[in-house]
Amino acid sequence: MKIPAEFDEIRPYSPEELPQIFEELLSDKDFQEIIKKVLPDTPLEALAYTLRKCKTNLDVQKSIFYGLLHDIIKKCSDGFSFDSSNISDKNKSYTFISNHRDIVLDSGFLSVGLIDNGFPTTVEIAIGDNLLIYPWIKKLVRVNKAFIVQRALSMRQMLESSARMSKYIHFAVTQKQENIWIAQREGRAKDSNDRTQDSVLKMLAMGGNGDVIDSLKELNIVPLSLSYEYDPCDFLKAQEMQMKRDVEGFKKSQKDDLINMQTGIFGYKGKIHFQTGPCINDELETLRGLPKTEIFTRVSEIIDHHIHRNYRLYPANYIACDMLDGSMSMTEHYTAEDKAKFEAYLEKKISLIDIQNKDIAFLKKCILTMYANPAINHIQAIKE
Repeated sequence: MKIPAEFDEIRPYSPEELPQIFEELLSDKDFQEIIKKVLPDTPLEALAYTLRKCKTNLDVQKSIFYGLLHDIIKKCSDGFSFDSSNISDKNKSYTFISNHRDIVLDSGFLSVGLIDNGFPTTVEIAIGDNLLIYPWIKKLVRVNKAFIVQRALSMRQMLESSARMSKYIHFAVTQKQENIWIAQREGRAKDSNDRTQDSVLKMLAMGGNGDVIDSLKELNIVPLSLSYEYDPCDFLKAQEMQMKRDVEGFKKSQKDDLINMQTGIFGYKGKIHFQTGPCINDELETLRGLPKTEIFTRVSEIIDHHIHRNYRLYPANYIACDMLDGSMSMTEHYTAEDKAKFEAYLEKKISLIDIQNKDIAFLKKCILTMYANPAINHIQAIKE
């Protein structure tokens, strides 16, 4: 398939480009070091042999990343489940919009779930260029079906970049017959109060045909709820919140991003469940004729409602609610043993935070809020 040249800077590599990129990666010293750590039992020659046999990006995912991700599920969690029963036609292409918990694994586990549930392909992934710290990372993610979201731009450049990305997403869904994964907001919600940013929807609507409703319907948007029992990065997020509170203009460094990626991948996650909502095309149709700004607000609300409704809650979510407001209103959802286990978990996570003027009460409140918000939003969504 001929892909328009305007997408060259941001799109995943095409199958024709893969052989050269494989050789560049295999000869990169930094990449070789990472492979020794991540695949200690796999000689570089064996990896090279497997890669060179891959003809498409999907081949690479199935031959290498699929096994790696199942390995992470086995070693770092108590199991992963994926329910796609709300999707009636697996052969259509969809744009999955989800809450965002883990920099790498949200889209990785979604791809595993799609393969294991009989979908013909995985997802192309929106990834911020702030995470592409080394040349080998940029190459590897584009091999792994990622397209690049350009971040640090002027206002004019940002508009141009958003328009191009939107056109690419529409091209990928309608012409390449690919699924897309994009987070509902820029970056992870540090407090797990998951809300879709109108700006994400405005970007998605820029590149399609017809009016806003037609353009969004073209993408077959499916809200996706990601529920991790434990967030390995919870203490890092709390630490960042205190730093932002105490240090004017605090910004995470590239090293911080790498630590977050590593901690998220290899930290303990407990149980993991991903749940798709239905494709929202019928709901979009009911908004036709509304003013444009109101459409985006209403679409955000529709997506949020599905995401909140479809969370899978764990004892920790209910315990955090009760600990935050000093009540016992959620005790039917957990045991005394669950509570003791979560309190021990909380203490352990607080102990990992190593910063000056450590404000334990504030940090504890931050982590409790992260676990409580999904329960608060879920209960609200069920009532509506």
